[in-house]
Amino acid sequence: MEQHRWARAYLWALIHGSGKKTPRRMAREDCLPPTALRGLHQFINASSWDWRPVRRRLAERVAALAAPYAWTVAELIIPKNGGHSVGVHRRVDPATRQAVNCQRALGLFLAGGGQAFPVDWSLVLSGPWDWDAERRRRTRIPDQEKGRPAGSYVLDYATDAVTLPRVAGLPWVLDLTRCDDAAGVLAGLARERLDVVCEVDPGQVVLVGQHTPTVCTVGTLMGIRHARQPHVIVRQAPDGRTKVVTLHTYTGTVRLPQLAVGADGASRTYRILERSAPDGRLPTRYWITSLTDRPVDEVLALVRGRTAALTAVSILQNRFGVLDFEGRSFPGWHHHMTMASAAYVHQFLDGALGGDRVLSAAPAAGPSRVAG
Repeated sequence: MEQHRWARAYLWALIHGSGKKTPRRMAREDCLPPTALRGLHQFINASSWDWRPVRRRLAERVAALAAPYAWTVAELIIPKNGGHSVGVHRRVDPATRQAVNCQRALGLFLAGGGQAFPVDWSLVLSGPWDWDAERRRRTRIPDQEKGRPAGSYVLDYATDAVTLPRVAGLPWVLDLTRCDDAAGVLAGLARERLDVVCEVDPGQVVLVGQHTPTVCTVGTLMGIRHARQPHVIVRQAPDGRTKVVTLHTYTGTVRLPQLAVGADGASRTYRILERSAPDGRLPTRYWITSLTDRPVDEVLALVRGRTAALTAVSILQNRFGVLDFEGRSFPGWHHHMTMASAAYVHQFLDGALGGDRVLSAAPAAGPSRVAG
């Protein structure tokens, strides 16, 4: 019961509080009692509650209410000054090419309507966090948590997602252009019989032809003019103007080398989509999709789920404090991320559906009842 009270207080503070979303800052809210700092800190950093069933219930709620159409995954880089917080390491930011001291997280999102809702998180461990027993003990990293490629977290998400009603068979919309094991992720999703719309690097290897297939890269294949055909998609921009998007698709289908011989999904075929920047200033983009029977405009429309997830990450940073966790432990980090996700879902799903009566009440009524 005590945990439930502080959970509601923490959730209220994430949604309605101002400034950084740390226990110390949130405890200053006028409506919380004098014991708030200790209570909020204990709830996040010292309590032993399991975040996994909470996240599953969160996913089930989104699945039931948001009319989701796709799964997607987004990366979150959390800058850190010191080196004691769990998972902190030095890495080169692919976007800026600068070395940063940070935690690296992957978030799982369900895209529905114009939103993407966070329903799970993973902290990517590397270097000493994989083998340094003292660091692992100090930050309470479970024995089963080991350093591994980011793609393996995506496949873990997929394995869990197929057990959820309503959303088990939704397509996976991913950006694999910076993934070290893009081919492995595609192969793993194929083995689960899951459909994909994945942006890939032009060097992504595929097999062309049925009886005597040849190995080719996506970029090379789409560079053969007679092997592709144009598709024109007309879209309505938010300002009311008409926008014309020109794409090219490979005239046939391709397969994945990893599934060519004696593996589940070996017969699965894929379509390739290509979009060049109109002014030539940006690189050409490529997608590989298993939705070979869908119209091109429907396939490309699914990519909006990825865009929605990036928007959600920005909102989670600016409004719900996913960058603000100051504790050092593995469980504490997961507790904070779970509550931030719940706050997002409550605000943008429950609130939009008229279910925000309790937490949107006047502060004097809400938190005093929660924490008192």
